[in-house]
Amino acid sequence: MTESFTTPRVREEGSPEEHGETAEKEQNDLSAKTCPECSGRIVHDEAQAETHCQDCGRVLESDQIDRGPEWRAFDSREKNDKSRVGAPQTQQLHDRGLSTVIDWRDEDAYGRSLSSLQRKKMRRLRKWDERFRTKNNRERNLKQALGEINRMASALGCPDPIRETTSVLYRQALEKDMLRGRSVEGMATAALYAGSRLENAPRTLDDVAAVSRVDKIEIERTYRYLADELELEMTPTDPEAYVARFASELGCSDETERRSRELIQAAVEAGVHSGRNPVGIAASALYAAAKLTNQDVIQDDLAEIANVSKVTIRNRYTEILEAADEVSNG
Repeated sequence: MTESFTTPRVREEGSPEEHGETAEKEQNDLSAKTCPECSGRIVHDEAQAETHCQDCGRVLESDQIDRGPEWRAFDSREKNDKSRVGAPQTQQLHDRGLSTVIDWRDEDAYGRSLSSLQRKKMRRLRKWDERFRTKNNRERNLKQALGEINRMASALGCPDPIRETTSVLYRQALEKDMLRGRSVEGMATAALYAGSRLENAPRTLDDVAAVSRVDKIEIERTYRYLADELELEMTPTDPEAYVARFASELGCSDETERRSRELIQAAVEAGVHSGRNPVGIAASALYAAAKLTNQDVIQDDLAEIANVSKVTIRNRYTEILEAADEVSNG
């Protein structure tokens, strides 16, 4: 059996003149990526902070400076939190977050008020900064629309993935010149409704219309146009997508929420959901689950949260329970 031996790394000694010549030669060899002794492969050992030959072990450079960060990160989120090179790019800003922002408060870093001369200077800087951030009508349109999207998303409590997807949809609509003859607010609202559905966290049209500056009819019309032109593959909304939000607003227990999901799955298997409003299915299943788990849920509160009528809840409630009995019996 053949044994393999690792040659120990050695450091050469000599006169200062020899060291000077050797150092210059080694620098040239480092750039050539070969060892001056055996022409072997040069490797860098970060743990030992040195560069040596992998074959003969000759140390070509030692006590190197570690130019990396002094912190460690174990996932991408932790890396972004600890990084000090600025915020990551985002689709939620018209310039993707690459420009500077001058604070509106006339205070310094210590919270002290600025002098009158400094305040005038800051007002002038803000004015020119605002002008330079948008170079043309297209960027001004995008800035207005993304601000409107963030306003509505904040009012609806939408997470960042929905905001990013919505911003991308609006950018695509702007690139295809789809805003001709349509309002910025209408297209932004339609993009938000589509983005929430694509991220499987849908908001109802009534919820979106409640925070929008346009009416529901315009939102529906613009949404259909947006989905057709961008060829969005919109699957039917799953009633389960509404359960978590309704249960959270009503303060339902985990058992009630789990039971309502089981009822919805039974209703889908029985075909009860076909042609029905998914919001009504979700609200009725949650009401039925609350009755089965002995939790007090008032129809008026549930109807107001889900924005459906009490008649719809009562009708779907009976159908869902019948479907659950059929599925359980076989």
